[in-house]
This record gives sequence, C-alpha cells and structure tokens, in this order.
Amino acid sequence: MKKFLTSLISLALMLPAITSSAEKAPEEFKVTRFRVCADPYSLPSSNKEQEGYENKIAKLFADDLGVPLSFEWFPQRIGFIRNTLRNNDTEDGSYKCDIVMGVVENFELAATTKPYMHSTWAMVYVKGRGLDEIKSQEDLMNISPELKEKLRIGLFDRSPAANWLYQYGLMEYATPYQIMSGDATEYPGKIIEEDLVNDKINLTFVWGPIAGYFAKKIKDPEIVVIPLKSEPGIRFDYRISMAVRFGEKAWKEKINQLIDKHQEEINKILMDYGVPLLDL
Repeated sequence: MKKFLTSLISLALMLPAITSSAEKAPEEFKVTRFRVCADPYSLPSSNKEQEGYENKIAKLFADDLGVPLSFEWFPQRIGFIRNTLRNNDTEDGSYKCDIVMGVVENFELAATTKPYMHSTWAMVYVKGRGLDEIKSQEDLMNISPELKEKLRIGLFDRSPAANWLYQYGLMEYATPYQIMSGDATEYPGKIIEEDLVNDKINLTFVWGPIAGYFAKKIKDPEIVVIPLKSEPGIRFDYRISMAVRFGEKAWKEKINQLIDKHQEEINKILMDYGVPLLDL
C-alpha cells in the first residue's frame, strides 16, 4: 500500500554497529546502536527531520534498549532493501542498518516481526463541495447519475482502489496518478495537500495513515476521511510489521518483545498522527 539519491547521515564518534549476522549464535547478538533503514521524504511515516511516526517508534525502542538511534536514508522504492538492510558495502563489512520500521506483514524481501499496526485505505474528499452525502463506499457505489457526472477522482495506479473503481464502473471519472514518481522528494500526501484542496480533483483514495495525517494537518478546508472495508477479491486493509534480515532470529525476537511491551504507546503515537486503526 506504501513510496517515496538522498544523503547518508554520518555521525562522528559512532559507537560500534549491531554485530549480528545470520551465522552468529543468539548469545553473540549485541545491540550498541539502533540503526534504522528509512525513507527521508515520506511523511507521515518518516522523514530526515525525524518527524514521522516510524521515527518516533524507533526512538521509543532505542530509548528502551538504552542505545543511540541513527538512520540510513534511502527512498523506499525499488532497491530500498538492497541498498539499506542488505547492504554491507562498508569498510568493516557491517550492514548499513538493521531494521525497517514499516513493511507489509509477510513482506517477501526480509523477515518480518509480528504486526504492530492494522490500517486500511481510505476515501477522501473536502467537506462542503458537493460530496457530503457520500458516507461510505456503498454510497459511492450507488451514487446518483447527476452526482456521478461531477466526480473528478484522483487515482493512484497499482492501488486496490483502481480495481474497485473498475468493478463498479467508475473508471471513466478517474485521473491517473503515479504511486511512485521519478522524484524521490515527492510524497503521496500531495494529492490531498495540493490537488484535492485546490479542487483539481474532488475525491481520491489513499493509504489510511496518509489520509488521516493530512486531514489532521490541514485545518481549512475540512478533509473528510472514510476508511474502506475489504471486499471479496479487493483488499483494502493491511497489517504492518517491521523487517529484519533473514536468519537474525534473536534480533527479530527482541523486536517482537519491544512491540509487545510498547503496543499501547505505539497505538498512541499512531493515533496522534491520525492513523485509522483496526483491531490487530
């Protein structure tokens, strides 16, 4: 559901990095720095100013472990895992970072922890601009012909919303948007912050955490966010886990313990960012 080179943060007098590898036994596993692989331009999840919810959760975990926190920045798109979590092209052969704070549960390119967040895609529009009678996806499915002709839907390619619109005969009212642009500084929330607010489009579908964050950030005009329910053949909701390297069982178990210990605090962080949460 998620996005989207950049600069590498170098810290003088860095402490030794995590020394784990797939071959090391659990008792050899030492954490001396909580090193996170992160996107520098992807609010609300992460940015270089460490303003995202993933940045806050990372700090929560680093503080619990009593170690410094650092980030390896790279746009979260094709090549992200190869250039971060699996990248040991360093002078001492150590990996550049050791954890990704947000991936889809059962992500294929790394070992995933237990989920810590369950959210869903959302339908978004501006209140008071003619679409207020739409309170659910069923309302949009059964929209009147008169109102249907007024739809100007901003639609990300390769999204579950594209399949949903096609299924219900609404694709002709959609304007396509690239979910991953060539500009690493582009962020998906711009579809709300710029095009929706400025009435270039009047309805869009985005990943729920993005929708909730920008709806909370934008005070005027008021943004309406309607979480979507999965339907047979179309999945809108996803559980989000963290990712570590394959074979690092002790590290993965440590992160699972931290998730269990801090789940209430994680939920509070997510709610502060407007993330629509479903039961885990």
